[in-house]
Amino acid sequence: MIGDLKGMRRVYLGLAALAALAATTGIFLLSLSYFQSEEMSKAAGRLSLYRSTVTAELERFSHLTYVLARDPFVISGFDAEASDGLNTRLAAFAAEAELDAIYLMRPDGLTISASNAGTPATFLGQNYGFRPYFQQALEGTQGRFYGIGATTGLPGYFISDAVRNAAGDVLGVVAIKIDLSKLEQSWQQSGEAVVLANSDGIVLLASDPDWRYRSLFPLTDGQRDDIHAARQFPGQDLAPLDWKTPNLGRAEINGTRWLHVTASDLPHDWALHYFASDDRAVTRSWLVTGSAVLLAGLLVIFFQIQRTRRIGAALRRSEQEEAELRVANDRLAFEIEERRTAERRLKRTQGELERTSRLAALGRLAASVTHELGQPIAAMRNHLAAAEISGGASPALPGQITSLVERMEGITHQLKFFARSGAEDFQTVDLCAAVEAACALVDTNAEALGIEIDRNLPDHPLELRGSQLRVEQVITNLLRNALDAVEEVPDPQVQVRAGQTDHAVWLEVRDTGHGLGAATLADLQEPFMTTRESGRGMGLGLAISAGIIHDHSGTMEARNADHGGAVFLVRFPRADLEEEA
Repeated sequence: MIGDLKGMRRVYLGLAALAALAATTGIFLLSLSYFQSEEMSKAAGRLSLYRSTVTAELERFSHLTYVLARDPFVISGFDAEASDGLNTRLAAFAAEAELDAIYLMRPDGLTISASNAGTPATFLGQNYGFRPYFQQALEGTQGRFYGIGATTGLPGYFISDAVRNAAGDVLGVVAIKIDLSKLEQSWQQSGEAVVLANSDGIVLLASDPDWRYRSLFPLTDGQRDDIHAARQFPGQDLAPLDWKTPNLGRAEINGTRWLHVTASDLPHDWALHYFASDDRAVTRSWLVTGSAVLLAGLLVIFFQIQRTRRIGAALRRSEQEEAELRVANDRLAFEIEERRTAERRLKRTQGELERTSRLAALGRLAASVTHELGQPIAAMRNHLAAAEISGGASPALPGQITSLVERMEGITHQLKFFARSGAEDFQTVDLCAAVEAACALVDTNAEALGIEIDRNLPDHPLELRGSQLRVEQVITNLLRNALDAVEEVPDPQVQVRAGQTDHAVWLEVRDTGHGLGAATLADLQEPFMTTRESGRGMGLGLAISAGIIHDHSGTMEARNADHGGAVFLVRFPRADLEEEA
């Protein structure tokens, strides 16, 4: 039994050692990844700085050839008598701008004036017609080229522009040579590894001189022919650089591993490569790992001490927890009693809310009765006023008054449903007939405005299941709203259309009034919400209509018309589909 315990202990110790080794390795790898990402961020910042420096150096004198090409002294330099004076002028310009050379060439490429005239490596008498920058200038664009000088054997960056006379004819080409070796010297002095390569992958400038004029990628025969024709790198074999990029952000040059970032958005599709050592990241990772191991050891010792203290204090905590449990039970009993008291208060509050709700419902009922009875009463007033104006009662007036009284009785009958449960009996209703009845009710209002409601109804019935009077009530409310909306517009129009689809019958009321403005249908359906000025309506029409449409399982939509006014669209389920269902 004791042997088994010792064996299990050894197993646990072995597993603990493996876990510690795995944790140590994980800490090292995580910290190395973090510190390498920091080094990569720093390298990206340095690369951005060097990229800005290179771009600024390439563009610093880009305007100079344009200015020189239009200088009267340069233009007159094609005259042999003015060449000596031009040489002196170009030499002064070159010295002031710290340029390697400024020189003027004829259209055949022969140099006729130069800032280095009188020096052993003068450009005078040399023909540079083979250079790409000369050919680009003759073609009408600014020439740009980097290469080793055919006369001096020193590398430089060449910029050129065509020189033209007043008629626009090409007289020749003026060019400048810029020495970029100062960039290379600054890289070497900073102790950083930087490489500038052209679009062919040939290293133009490098902090390590052994990397210069090496190719980063294998050159094709066509590339070598173009380089040879331009005499870009005479005397250089352009051997491949011993480098490779095994992973993104990593590079290996001559067996040395580097962190690698590159910028390829330089002029001429050049690329700038920056190489940073990860030695500092590795060192910092080892320091973090060692610190973590030391901290883990201290924690183990600390926990062992704490474990001993916890065992000694366990009994005291148990006694204290028992005492606290008794106090908590007493507190819980008190809270239960408080909750019961709160529940009783809540029930009383709910009763008060129910009474308040019934009072609010009574208020809405009174407002609804006032609004709905207002329409037939107004119609009766209009009929009686018309009878007084005409000087005698119309034979149809008693029938009209009787119809309006019956409508008022129907409205009061409907409002009884507000006070009792249960649904009213629905019957088949013709939507077209309901439209005609509603139009007859508001015709007096339309005549007062001098308009006629435009009805566009089908010849066949549009049947739905519902209450004839309540459907007419919805249509009347929509027509009254439309007539109110066009009271003060220049060309008032109200149009009613109806039809049916596979599932519903629909009614559309369109007017040319002031429209809905910023209000939505949900806003307009709120009781006492109206877009008319104060005193021109209670704002209950759409609220009541929305309730009726909902009771008939219908829907209502509202929007502003494209050319002014509002459009209301109501849909009801077809009667035949409801009967089948």
